[in-house]
Amino acid sequence: MAQQDWLLGDRHDAAAERIYAGAQELIVREGYDAFTIDALAAAIHCSPATIYRHTGGKAAIRDVVLARLSLQVVDTVRQEITGLHGPERVVTATVVALREMRSEPFARIMRAVQPGPGTDWLTTSPIVTDLAAEMLGQDVPDPLAAQWLIRVVLALWFWPLKDPRDEAEMLRRLLGPPFAQ
Repeated sequence: MAQQDWLLGDRHDAAAERIYAGAQELIVREGYDAFTIDALAAAIHCSPATIYRHTGGKAAIRDVVLARLSLQVVDTVRQEITGLHGPERVVTATVVALREMRSEPFARIMRAVQPGPGTDWLTTSPIVTDLAAEMLGQDVPDPLAAQWLIRVVLALWFWPLKDPRDEAEMLRRLLGPPFAQ
Protein backbone atom coordinates (compact mmCIF):
# COMPACT_ATOMS: atom_id res chain seq x y z
CA MET A 1 0.00 0.00 0.00
CA ALA A 2 1.39 3.39 -1.00
CA GLN A 3 1.98 5.87 1.77
CA GLN A 4 0.27 9.25 1.38
CA ASP A 5 2.65 12.17 0.89
CA TRP A 6 2.46 14.50 3.90
CA LEU A 7 2.82 17.50 1.56
CA LEU A 8 -0.58 16.83 0.04
CA GLY A 9 -4.09 17.32 1.32
CA ASP A 10 -4.90 18.83 4.68
CA ARG A 11 -1.30 19.02 5.88
CA HIS A 12 -0.26 20.97 2.79
CA ASP A 13 -3.18 23.37 3.27
CA ALA A 14 -2.38 23.76 6.98
CA ALA A 15 1.28 24.48 6.21
CA ALA A 16 0.38 27.05 3.55
CA GLU A 17 -2.07 28.73 5.92
CA ARG A 18 0.56 28.91 8.66
CA ILE A 19 3.02 30.46 6.20
CA TYR A 20 0.49 33.04 4.95
CA ALA A 21 -0.57 33.97 8.49
CA GLY A 22 3.06 34.35 9.56
CA ALA A 23 3.84 36.42 6.47
CA GLN A 24 0.90 38.74 7.08
CA GLU A 25 1.94 39.25 10.69
CA LEU A 26 5.55 39.93 9.67
CA ILE A 27 4.62 42.31 6.85
CA VAL A 28 2.11 44.22 8.97
CA ARG A 29 4.62 44.54 11.82
CA GLU A 30 7.76 45.36 9.82
CA GLY A 31 6.60 46.43 6.36
CA TYR A 32 6.96 44.76 3.00
CA ASP A 33 10.48 46.13 2.47
CA ALA A 34 11.70 44.15 5.48
CA PHE A 35 9.94 40.97 4.36
CA THR A 36 12.21 38.20 3.12
CA ILE A 37 11.75 34.46 2.84
CA ASP A 38 14.59 33.98 5.34
CA ALA A 39 12.95 36.32 7.88
CA LEU A 40 9.64 34.51 7.43
CA ALA A 41 11.31 31.11 7.81
CA ALA A 42 12.90 32.24 11.08
CA ALA A 43 9.63 33.71 12.34
CA ILE A 44 7.57 30.57 11.72
CA HIS A 45 10.38 28.09 12.47
CA CYS A 46 10.68 26.30 9.16
CA SER A 47 13.10 26.20 6.26
CA PRO A 48 12.95 28.52 3.25
CA ALA A 49 12.53 25.39 1.12
CA THR A 50 9.32 24.57 2.99
CA ILE A 51 7.99 28.05 2.27
CA TYR A 52 8.76 27.77 -1.44
CA ARG A 53 7.29 24.27 -1.61
CA HIS A 54 3.98 25.32 -0.05
CA THR A 55 3.53 28.84 -1.45
CA GLY A 56 5.71 29.42 -4.49
CA GLY A 57 7.73 32.31 -3.08
CA LYS A 58 7.68 35.95 -2.13
CA ALA A 59 5.49 37.28 -4.96
CA ALA A 60 2.85 34.62 -4.37
CA ILE A 61 2.87 35.31 -0.63
CA ARG A 62 2.56 39.04 -1.26
CA ASP A 63 -0.44 38.44 -3.50
CA VAL A 64 -2.19 36.29 -0.88
CA VAL A 65 -1.50 38.75 1.94
CA LEU A 66 -2.72 41.68 -0.17
CA ALA A 67 -5.78 39.70 -1.23
CA ARG A 68 -6.66 39.01 2.39
CA LEU A 69 -6.20 42.62 3.43
CA SER A 70 -8.09 43.74 0.32
CA LEU A 71 -11.05 41.66 1.39
CA GLN A 72 -11.20 43.73 4.58
CA VAL A 73 -11.27 46.90 2.45
CA VAL A 74 -13.95 45.33 0.24
CA ASP A 75 -16.13 44.51 3.24
CA THR A 76 -15.93 48.09 4.51
CA VAL A 77 -16.70 49.53 1.07
CA ARG A 78 -19.67 47.18 0.68
CA GLN A 79 -21.12 48.30 4.01
CA GLU A 80 -20.82 51.97 3.10
CA ILE A 81 -22.32 51.74 -0.41
CA THR A 82 -25.31 49.57 0.43
CA GLY A 83 -28.38 51.20 -1.09
CA LEU A 84 -26.42 53.82 -3.03
CA HIS A 85 -26.63 54.15 -6.82
CA GLY A 86 -25.05 56.06 -9.67
CA PRO A 87 -22.53 58.81 -8.99
CA GLU A 88 -23.10 58.76 -5.22
CA ARG A 89 -22.21 55.05 -5.11
CA VAL A 90 -19.04 55.40 -7.20
CA VAL A 91 -17.77 58.49 -5.36
CA THR A 92 -18.55 57.08 -1.91
CA ALA A 93 -16.94 53.75 -2.77
CA THR A 94 -13.81 55.50 -4.04
CA VAL A 95 -13.50 57.76 -1.00
CA VAL A 96 -13.99 54.81 1.37
CA ALA A 97 -11.58 52.57 -0.56
CA LEU A 98 -8.89 55.25 -0.46
CA ARG A 99 -9.46 55.88 3.25
CA GLU A 100 -9.13 52.17 4.01
CA MET A 101 -6.11 51.72 1.74
CA ARG A 102 -4.36 54.59 3.51
CA SER A 103 -4.96 53.11 6.95
CA GLU A 104 -2.93 50.45 8.71
CA PRO A 105 -2.16 47.65 8.08
CA PHE A 106 -2.89 47.97 4.35
CA ALA A 107 -0.86 51.17 4.02
CA ARG A 108 2.21 49.59 5.62
CA ILE A 109 2.34 47.02 2.84
CA MET A 110 1.48 49.40 0.04
CA ARG A 111 4.15 51.95 1.02
CA ALA A 112 6.71 49.65 -0.57
CA VAL A 113 4.81 49.60 -3.86
CA GLN A 114 5.90 52.16 -6.43
CA PRO A 115 4.12 52.71 -9.73
CA GLY A 116 5.82 51.27 -12.78
CA PRO A 117 7.11 47.93 -14.01
CA GLY A 118 6.38 45.08 -11.66
CA THR A 119 3.10 46.49 -10.37
CA ASP A 120 0.86 45.13 -13.13
CA TRP A 121 -0.75 42.89 -10.53
CA LEU A 122 -2.49 45.99 -9.14
CA THR A 123 -4.55 46.33 -12.30
CA THR A 124 -4.87 42.67 -13.27
CA SER A 125 -5.84 41.18 -9.92
CA PRO A 126 -9.30 39.59 -10.15
CA ILE A 127 -10.03 40.81 -6.61
CA VAL A 128 -9.29 44.42 -7.54
CA THR A 129 -11.19 44.17 -10.82
CA ASP A 130 -14.22 42.59 -9.14
CA LEU A 131 -14.25 45.29 -6.45
CA ALA A 132 -14.08 48.03 -9.07
CA ALA A 133 -16.98 46.46 -10.96
CA GLU A 134 -18.97 46.21 -7.74
CA MET A 135 -18.18 49.83 -6.88
CA LEU A 136 -19.67 50.88 -10.21
CA GLY A 137 -22.90 49.06 -9.40
CA GLN A 138 -23.92 48.76 -13.03
CA ASP A 139 -26.55 46.32 -14.26
CA VAL A 140 -24.38 45.41 -17.24
CA PRO A 141 -20.71 44.80 -16.36
CA ASP A 142 -18.34 47.24 -18.03
CA PRO A 143 -14.75 45.94 -17.76
CA LEU A 144 -13.32 49.08 -19.34
CA ALA A 145 -15.06 51.32 -16.79
CA ALA A 146 -13.81 49.05 -13.98
CA GLN A 147 -10.23 49.36 -15.27
CA TRP A 148 -10.61 53.14 -15.49
CA LEU A 149 -11.85 53.27 -11.88
CA ILE A 150 -8.89 51.15 -10.73
CA ARG A 151 -6.53 53.65 -12.34
CA VAL A 152 -8.33 56.62 -10.74
CA VAL A 153 -8.01 55.00 -7.31
CA LEU A 154 -4.35 54.11 -7.87
CA ALA A 155 -3.53 57.59 -9.14
CA LEU A 156 -5.00 59.09 -5.97
CA TRP A 157 -3.28 56.43 -3.88
CA PHE A 158 0.14 57.27 -5.31
CA TRP A 159 -0.47 61.02 -5.68
CA PRO A 160 -3.09 62.14 -3.14
CA LEU A 161 -4.34 65.68 -2.86
CA LYS A 162 -3.21 67.42 0.33
CA ASP A 163 -6.74 68.06 1.55
CA PRO A 164 -9.14 65.08 1.68
CA ARG A 165 -12.07 67.47 1.19
CA ASP A 166 -10.56 68.70 -2.09
CA GLU A 167 -10.02 65.10 -3.13
CA ALA A 168 -13.66 64.21 -2.38
CA GLU A 169 -14.87 67.31 -4.26
CA MET A 170 -12.70 66.42 -7.25
CA LEU A 171 -14.20 62.93 -7.26
CA ARG A 172 -17.75 64.33 -7.03
CA ARG A 173 -17.16 66.71 -9.93
CA LEU A 174 -15.05 64.53 -12.22
CA LEU A 175 -15.65 60.89 -11.34
CA GLY A 176 -19.37 60.95 -10.56
CA PRO A 177 -20.90 62.49 -13.71
CA PRO A 178 -20.08 59.65 -16.14
CA PHE A 179 -22.12 57.33 -13.91
CA ALA A 180 -25.23 59.53 -13.72
CA GLN A 181 -27.11 57.41 -16.25
